Amino acid sequence: MNSTWDKEVDVVVVGSGAGGLLTALIAAKNRAEVLIIEKAAQWGGTSATSGGGIWIPGSDQARAAGFEDNLDDAFTYVRALSAPNVPDANIRAYVDNAASMLRWVTANTPVVYTAQPYPDYHAENPGGSVTGFRTHLPEMFDGTLLGEDLKTQRFPSPAASLFGYLNWTFAETYLLLYRSKGWATGLARIMAKYWLDWPLRFTSRKDRRLTLGNALTGGLRVALNEVGVPLWLSTPMQDLVRENGRVVGLEVLRDGRPYRIRARKGVVLAAGGFDKNQAMRDANAPLYRNALYSGGVTSNTGDSIRAGQAAGAATLNMQSAWAAPVFHVPGEDRGRLVTIERALPGCIMVNQKGQRYLNEAASYHIVGQQMARRHAEFGDASPSWMVFDARYRQQFPMGPLLPLVPDWLQSAGVRQIVKKGRTIAELAAAMKVDPATLAVTINRFNAGAAQGMDEDFHRGEAAYDRMYGDYRHQPNPCLRPLTDAPFYAMPIYPGDIGTNGGLLTNARAQVVDDHGQPIAGLYAVGNNAASSMGESYPGAGVTIGPAMTFAYIAARDLTGANT
Repeated sequence: MNSTWDKEVDVVVVGSGAGGLLTALIAAKNRAEVLIIEKAAQWGGTSATSGGGIWIPGSDQARAAGFEDNLDDAFTYVRALSAPNVPDANIRAYVDNAASMLRWVTANTPVVYTAQPYPDYHAENPGGSVTGFRTHLPEMFDGTLLGEDLKTQRFPSPAASLFGYLNWTFAETYLLLYRSKGWATGLARIMAKYWLDWPLRFTSRKDRRLTLGNALTGGLRVALNEVGVPLWLSTPMQDLVRENGRVVGLEVLRDGRPYRIRARKGVVLAAGGFDKNQAMRDANAPLYRNALYSGGVTSNTGDSIRAGQAAGAATLNMQSAWAAPVFHVPGEDRGRLVTIERALPGCIMVNQKGQRYLNEAASYHIVGQQMARRHAEFGDASPSWMVFDARYRQQFPMGPLLPLVPDWLQSAGVRQIVKKGRTIAELAAAMKVDPATLAVTINRFNAGAAQGMDEDFHRGEAAYDRMYGDYRHQPNPCLRPLTDAPFYAMPIYPGDIGTNGGLLTNARAQVVDDHGQPIAGLYAVGNNAASSMGESYPGAGVTIGPAMTFAYIAARDLTGANT
């Protein structure tokens, strides 16, 4: 080995989210010597904290469920929603390779995905799917198979787990949400299994029942362990090393000292966006400025993007993010994504004047964008307020505010942000909102909701809206008048679940320069790369779906394999 290098491998992957793990696995299966480095002390990245969903047109799983997709329709759908500056070839590469990627994952890992009857976010658009089956969710995975690696896997998001440590599936979420028959027994069984998991309970808070993003990353890690791919934690990348215009390796910190790693075939950047880098947000993403409200993990600070830029890489759509409305509980290091709650009957969202200004039940990306744009123009939407009545309070969660649990038993952070009033006027005073305006807003909403109508913003008319509504409530599962005192409000902010502008890549996931020429030896996937979606969010899973698909493309390209 050359004395200037501390270690030599074929491929170095920076980041341990789903895109990074899959890149490493496919490269290793194609006889490459691979190393994964991870900046944080935990592995799994934002993928581990997510729902684990992937948007895959034309999959075998969808076909088995009776849905015959058309890839040209999928391309038409995404192309119309994506930004004009995103190349057709990148979108086509995603659409054409997604099903093949999932087929490979199914054949080579213990990860099992099922297609869901989950409509596209803009299903009414040309090429959209109202019936769904492009979104796929991972089945539960046994964390015992990870051995000691279970303890260093990143925990799920507080918004996607119970009490921040109990994992659950979407089916279990709905069972508890509607308190369907058997819900109490089911919850007791889940909790008992967790607390009686000895001796793990004495050494870790991790739940062996891996679901959602933990199931995806857990299954990929097991497959990597089987082929002997090492994953170094607490190893931040410092810089890329170039020779004669080619990326040949990188400098990292290993055990606190500089360490040089040569990559004979290439370096793949898969370390996420710049979610938690306030300076990069200020410079690039003025609509989504507050890093605290991002749901991304704290280690996502854009290091790989800056290193790519220093190596001559072009960037694209750096102003963009996977926008989302979020709650923020004091003391927590990230925002909590608000997905289901906004569509349930008995709540509305108002700005600081006490006025509605959007369809609360639209996709979280659309709502997050509208909130951010409203605040940029009028300065009255960050925070906005989720307003709900006592009936909603007892029936459903509102983010971290749990139903059936008395107000005084909620956590200190939650008690700090919840406002309450015996009347609308009293609530308005607590919110510091004009009581007359709030009363007019609620009265107008109530009059329409009583008829199942929202003439102002058409809540509950789209297929996506209705999916998260209460199916037991008719004629509109998303609408019910707010009439039951006391009344409640919680501040809600325009945030995101990660930035999605980044290094410009081509259809082979190669990072390119300002002239569109590939930088030899350098690839980027996931939120390190500018998303093929532009500033849009076509459906559930268009974050991890492209990350894994371009991981599949990158790994095959850099190893010269067709497997």
